[in-house]
Amino acid sequence: MNRDIIEGNWKQLKGKLKEQWGKLTDDDLDVIEGKREVLAGKIQERYGVTKDEAEKHVKDWEKNIKV
Repeated sequence: MNRDIIEGNWKQLKGKLKEQWGKLTDDDLDVIEGKREVLAGKIQERYGVTKDEAEKHVKDWEKNIKV
């Protein structure tokens, strides 16, 4: 899934993100606004994982998500 798809379908994806990463708050999702890099950073922050791990989680999620 590319950046344009994430940004274009952000409202639909917000719920799916909360299902996957329940520690993300509504405020986090407002800050992320469909920006992949910010999403990875928030995952890193909330879950205490490395940048590489957060990136891998986002990539895996992107492969499995259906919009």
